[in-house]
Amino acid sequence: MERVAYLGPQGSYSELAAAKFRKDGKLIACPSFRAAVELLKKGDCDYAALPIENSLNGAVLANIDLLQSTQGVFACEHARVMLDHRLATLNGAKTDGISRIYSHEQPLAQCADYLYKNFPQAQLIAAPSTAASLNAVKSESDAAIVGAHVKRDGITLSPRNIADFPHNFTEFLLVRRGSADERAKTDKIFFSVTCRHKSGALLDILEPMRAGGLNMTKIQSRPIKGSSGEYRFFIEAEGDYADNSVRAVLNGIEKISLSLKLIGAYKSGD
Repeated sequence: MERVAYLGPQGSYSELAAAKFRKDGKLIACPSFRAAVELLKKGDCDYAALPIENSLNGAVLANIDLLQSTQGVFACEHARVMLDHRLATLNGAKTDGISRIYSHEQPLAQCADYLYKNFPQAQLIAAPSTAASLNAVKSESDAAIVGAHVKRDGITLSPRNIADFPHNFTEFLLVRRGSADERAKTDKIFFSVTCRHKSGALLDILEPMRAGGLNMTKIQSRPIKGSSGEYRFFIEAEGDYADNSVRAVLNGIEKISLSLKLIGAYKSGD
């Protein structure tokens, strides 16, 4: 049975993603995304499920940095998880008495307008995950933001999604040990690259993609730690890594850049 590590505890959106990747797998809850990756590196699981981008808040920067800094792992699958945020309170609690609201920082941001309009005086407190935030609901003045799928005795969920925009989803990558398989059919490649510090350097990096017909779907810059003013670019593009011409484009980019790391190659998942 394949083992998938995810950010726990049970009931988190990461658990939904892990189950989507491996319906019949053994799901292993971890206290952090880094802990999930460390479990993978040690061989104590086969995969780790990591959120990489939210449709409202953008990239999950900590996980982009984690994939960049971790050697010997590779993103091989992609999945999209729809989010349905609900306000969780103790049974019978009145919403006008809520003074503390707990959740992961992402849902707190995704429900910011709702929280400001309905609980302007409430203290917003970040938790390790949505599921973990439920453990903090101990009195009628406490509330949490969790997924609509969460069920717990003594807890009532709001009847509607409280996110500021209802069509809200997070993209996850399934990460394994090893490197790219040139035989695996994919429709996306995901890599990082650093440019030479000169005028037009980024354009030089993008030109081989244009010439090779690769459509860029995402680009994200991140500062290089310890190198003030220097940036690394994370790029996702349409392309089949099993295609020699796609690998030739990557080889061409690598020759004119300071560094290139292929982080993943996968098919887009719903």
